Amino acid sequence: MNVLLYDYWRSSSSYRVRIALNLANIPFESRSVNLLEGKQRAADYLELNPQGFVPTLLIDEQKFTQSLAMLEYLDETGAVKLLPGDPQGRARVRALAYAISMDTHPICNVSVAKHAVEASAGAITTQAWMTFFIERGLTAFEALLDEPATGAFCHGDHVSLADLCLVPQVYNALRWGLDVTRWPQVSRIYGHLEKMPEVAAAHPDNFKP
Repeated sequence: MNVLLYDYWRSSSSYRVRIALNLANIPFESRSVNLLEGKQRAADYLELNPQGFVPTLLIDEQKFTQSLAMLEYLDETGAVKLLPGDPQGRARVRALAYAISMDTHPICNVSVAKHAVEASAGAITTQAWMTFFIERGLTAFEALLDEPATGAFCHGDHVSLADLCLVPQVYNALRWGLDVTRWPQVSRIYGHLEKMPEVAAAHPDNFKP
């Protein structure tokens, strides 16, 4: 199997997929797309991914875009189990994953924050923007975890789609100076996850250009 991942070291979406590939024990080649230099908008990359986003995943020349679609593909093909077997469990895991990947992460995208700073003529700072939305998102996520279905991880005692979304979000919270211990469940689960070799190997520091 030939696997190529176009990613950026600090991209949350790319981070999720790197963890999943490691959990599936699928070796991959990482090819950096420098977002700060605008490489995602280069003509050759837009041919590969018309949205100009990372990551883009190639598996034996089959192309995949959108990180959650990639994660569900890996689950559905049996490469790694990321969703529970029961419909209710799958719905809960997806809801947790979406709470981060659709409601928090996009607002904290670098390009969105940059636009807010520029549109406000500097009245809004990047730091203020990031911390406001990350705090709001993780506070809600902590409340969502206050259910019996939460175990060692976000859902039970098995790593799921939700955990793969949580790890990069906590990384970003720490990067922007937030104290994640204020969210006990989030902090506890992240503590379990960061000790896993597959998660540690996917850390952004290992993929700096």
